Amino acid sequence: MLKRKIRQVNNLLLKKYGIPPRSKTPPDPVDMIIATILSQNTNDKNSYKAFQNLKNKFKNWNEVAKLTPSQIEKHIKIAGLGKQKSKAIKNLLSTLLREKGKISLNYLDTMKDEEILNELTSFQGIGLKTASCVLLFAMRKNFCPVDTHVHRTTNRIGLVKTSTPDKSFTILNENMPNGIAHQFHTNLILLGREICKPTNPSCKICPLFKVCEYPDKNLERSSEYKVNDFLLLDSIK
Repeated sequence: MLKRKIRQVNNLLLKKYGIPPRSKTPPDPVDMIIATILSQNTNDKNSYKAFQNLKNKFKNWNEVAKLTPSQIEKHIKIAGLGKQKSKAIKNLLSTLLREKGKISLNYLDTMKDEEILNELTSFQGIGLKTASCVLLFAMRKNFCPVDTHVHRTTNRIGLVKTSTPDKSFTILNENMPNGIAHQFHTNLILLGREICKPTNPSCKICPLFKVCEYPDKNLERSSEYKVNDFLLLDSIK
């Protein structure tokens, strides 16, 4: 039943937004995880700038690994939460060097999906959302990361009734139809940014109006605005 409704919602979103573009070559998993760490609690423009600061000023991640968290923080401060993010990046790079002998996540290719999630979330500062972004974008797995937009919209629509993004993640991905996670995830974020906003959602122009179970629909007149097509996570190479 839930799988059928997810597919129905996805089809309606496709009519509204179309199939989201994807880079032909998947991003490197290490690049992906660092980009996702930087994207937390900030906008795409600032997180992308912080990521480029690291990529442009250092030859490789081995050079970044030699920095202290405070030094890393200076290069990524535009993305906010500098202390928290720099510690997570430093820990990831140092742990890979210490335990694997090189900064690479290619060893994940031999693991099952659940093992990959467990492995990535074992790194300090890396949660389910960041780990699932690696699975979806870098490894092209059928996993739907759940950020605040996906959590909010899926709860309003009635796909889940949960209190946290992690709980939403579990239910959604246990019922995710094959091959649609990328388009479902990406289009829900667009919906959450431009229509199903935290306050004063534009329910009257929502493509999901007829299937949405949100009891407090905003029925006041609203106007649509242009979609932001800047999709950071698929642009990281």
